[in-house]
Amino acid sequence: MSKRRLPTARMGDYMPAPGRSDGRFVGDEEEIPMHRLSINSRRSIDSAGMSSTFSIDTPLMAAASDMDEPHSRITMPHTHLDPGGKRGKARTEPLNPQDNAFKKSRYPANVVSNNKYNIITFLPLVLFEQFKFFFNMYFLLVALSQFVPQLRIGYLFTYVGPLVFVLAVTMAKEWHDDYARRKRDGEANSQRYLRLTVDGPMAVSSSKIRVGDLVLIEKNQRVPADMVLLRTTESSGACFVRTDQLDGETDWKLRIAVPPTQKLDDSLDLFLLHGSVYADAPHKDIYDFVGNLVIDSGLPDAQAVTVPLGVENTMWANTTLASGSAVGYVVYTGRDTRAAMNTGHAKTKVGILDTEVNRLSKILFVVTLGLSLAMVALDGFKAVWYITLFRFLILFSSIIPISLRVNLDMGKSFYSMMIERDREIPGAVVRNSMIPEELGRIEYCLTDKTGTLTCNEMELKRVHMGVMAYTLETSDEVTRHLRANLKDRVGAEDPEETRQPSALAKGHGKARRDMPQRVFDMVESLALCHNVTPAEESAPAADSGTHDDRAGVAVSKPMSYQASSPDEVAIVKWTEHVGVVLAERTLSTITLRLDALLPEEQRGHGTAPLLTYDILQVFPFTSESKRMGIVVQSRLSGDMYFIQKGADAVMTRIVEYNDWLDEECGNMARDGLRTLVVGRKRLSRQAYARFEQAYSQARASVVGRAEAMRQAVADHLESDLELLGLTGVEDRLQDHVRTTLELLGNAGVRVWMLTGDKVETATCVAVSARLVRRGQLVHVISGLRSASEVSAALETLRTLGDCCVVIDGDSLQVALDFYRDEFVRIAAALPAVVCCRCSPTQKADVVRVLQQHTGKRVLAVGDGGNDVSMIQAADVGVGLVGLEGRQASLAADFSVDQFSYLARLLLWHGRNSYKRSAKLAQFVIHRGLIISIMQVVFSALFYFAPIALFQGMLLVGYTTVYTMAPVFSLVLDRDVSDEIAMLYPEL
Repeated sequence: MSKRRLPTARMGDYMPAPGRSDGRFVGDEEEIPMHRLSINSRRSIDSAGMSSTFSIDTPLMAAASDMDEPHSRITMPHTHLDPGGKRGKARTEPLNPQDNAFKKSRYPANVVSNNKYNIITFLPLVLFEQFKFFFNMYFLLVALSQFVPQLRIGYLFTYVGPLVFVLAVTMAKEWHDDYARRKRDGEANSQRYLRLTVDGPMAVSSSKIRVGDLVLIEKNQRVPADMVLLRTTESSGACFVRTDQLDGETDWKLRIAVPPTQKLDDSLDLFLLHGSVYADAPHKDIYDFVGNLVIDSGLPDAQAVTVPLGVENTMWANTTLASGSAVGYVVYTGRDTRAAMNTGHAKTKVGILDTEVNRLSKILFVVTLGLSLAMVALDGFKAVWYITLFRFLILFSSIIPISLRVNLDMGKSFYSMMIERDREIPGAVVRNSMIPEELGRIEYCLTDKTGTLTCNEMELKRVHMGVMAYTLETSDEVTRHLRANLKDRVGAEDPEETRQPSALAKGHGKARRDMPQRVFDMVESLALCHNVTPAEESAPAADSGTHDDRAGVAVSKPMSYQASSPDEVAIVKWTEHVGVVLAERTLSTITLRLDALLPEEQRGHGTAPLLTYDILQVFPFTSESKRMGIVVQSRLSGDMYFIQKGADAVMTRIVEYNDWLDEECGNMARDGLRTLVVGRKRLSRQAYARFEQAYSQARASVVGRAEAMRQAVADHLESDLELLGLTGVEDRLQDHVRTTLELLGNAGVRVWMLTGDKVETATCVAVSARLVRRGQLVHVISGLRSASEVSAALETLRTLGDCCVVIDGDSLQVALDFYRDEFVRIAAALPAVVCCRCSPTQKADVVRVLQQHTGKRVLAVGDGGNDVSMIQAADVGVGLVGLEGRQASLAADFSVDQFSYLARLLLWHGRNSYKRSAKLAQFVIHRGLIISIMQVVFSALFYFAPIALFQGMLLVGYTTVYTMAPVFSLVLDRDVSDEIAMLYPEL
């Protein structure tokens, strides 16, 4: 068929800033100038290159090791959620958006919705929430009784007015809070994205994206809907996404574009394709996706193809594109997205003080009924005694004063205003003004890790090499050692001479070496053993296209790195800081630039010598192996090395014997650093040939392939590695986190950390944040799959007593399924609990289980979309305004900017709100008892007649104007200063 020529538009060079029009935006959809948008692969792709890209043995795929790991989750059956409606079904949609326009309305709109009400449900739901409490229902019945002439006592307004006022105030507050939520949702739904059309890219709001649209996502832009990845700016079709706002994991995830669409010359060539996309029914499992992409016509080779789709071909909503630009095909929108399905519905939260007041009102009603029966009985049940009984009930109704609700609501509004105006908590927002006193009754605090306790900024703090240790402050010594080693070995002062083949990469062996040699070997190994890909901010300014020119030209702008783990990025940045820069990485090579040989003033502005290595094998990190390895060969010397880094628990038996590793690992762990042991082994050609033969045979196995491959590596490579050193990486905590956790602990609040990150990472952060006290035992429960294993683990935990337990998601799920009561009883008594690899749904389940089995008030703190379910399920939810979005902040009851503000929020504002409300409730009830006792005495003296002692407005004035001063004094009461409250959190 003839290929129709479309207007050329390319991705990558243009993305309008939020709120900016550049003079071209018109309404909701605007046409973008065609010359402003570019997307073309930087290198051509042939079929061989594409097939090698997706081989599991390539370094690129090694970065995707997380996708092969077992993730803890609550598996949901792939059933239709709504068999008769417009959502919940598997779908097959045309690939070409022009064929899909008439089907888009069948699916939910792509909107974020955190509001509780709409125009129809507002009045019924608010009234239901109010009158489900006995307190309000009682006064409704009393007010209605005044419409009966025989029961009317005094003015009708004195009974109906207060009730109407209370309901009006409550409805106004609910409307205001819900309007604010709806307004914030509107801001999220109005974010701009580029939708590809046959006429060119169009800027549309997020809410107008529909199933079947082709959407262009730029670097660091949030993905607005669940998509299938069709194209990226990387020639390999790969890109990285950050999923911490979805699952809480800090590791970047590798995503692969569909090969046939990635091979197209231009993104607009997608409109020449005709076919279909199949996606399974929407479900909660963020680690599972089943689909197919069928292309019937439009490919250059004119052949029909069917491509199976998996989770590695998807970008879920609320993730962030971390590298390049990408074009995605929308498969799920709105409430069908994984993010929305893992988010619980907002509920109306009621404070425990309101519950206690409601319970007390029932007791007082029984007292009122008893007094009324006594009065009627003493009168001898004369005539229509039941009318008299009702009149006495109404006369004594001031025992349960309706003014209590008015006064409490007034106090809550004042407390909320004080929180928002506190200069010590800048940026605080109260989104639910009905529960400020709950902040003073918290006994369990469940917090997220990434972005809540930590800044998600990894930094290499320490490198230990047995006889010497280096920190960031002494990194200049490392640079001097590198410079001395390289100059001595090449015998040249001129950096240009080091670019020639020489003994630059020789001399690696197990013989005794001087410190410069040891330092170079360590830095070189750290710069090679990883899955990091460099990306320069600006293209190299070289006239020739040779490899040396591309990698050797130093740029003025800093290098950025892409990786599946922020730990590896931190290590590579450290090697760059000391003078060994990861200049270029392809599927088969790694190029290092030796800036250490350049004078300080020339770094970043001159040409540095290069070292190039061929990548022979990559063994990715997994949660089971806890180590990562690589086999490289130097192009200068021809030497081959097996370099491996991993957790000390597994590397101790792999490296040669030493007398310092265990001690230093313990020292770093006590400082909260995440340790990695680095070892290396030089391989002869014969040794590598033997390994390659065994490894190839293992890969060809049909049964037990993974185990056979691991065994081949262990037999031929993982033995007698030379121990090069130990690294300590810190996930930097937010400011004053340690102090805040200590204050909460002293106040009797038990802190649980719920995170989607790895066990090792969470344990290090718990130690660093002082969630685990110095000297306290950390007991890890992980990898349990059966009820018997969990039973044995709980029995062991019971005998340990005071310790911090770390449990992974799979083990947690088995424990909740089979030993829910026992697990919660044991865990609730521990000073600290860390739950790792938790899905968003699991976090909410932990909150509910803790509430049900302890009866205590639970606070949930988070900053990402994956924390929304937990925040909504908790008695009090606090959202942090994070770098990755405001989902948690919008859904929370209270919003703050930093975790450290939580201490003042609870220990000062929560304490004051609770104590003031409790005293106010006691005062109002006692005030009602006083006038009711006077009414009882008056009726008894006047022959048990149901006549009011105080008439009309006099009674209303007693409960309002005449006793107003004590009410205001109690609302403003403060028994200690804020300095004392923060100094002695036990108060």
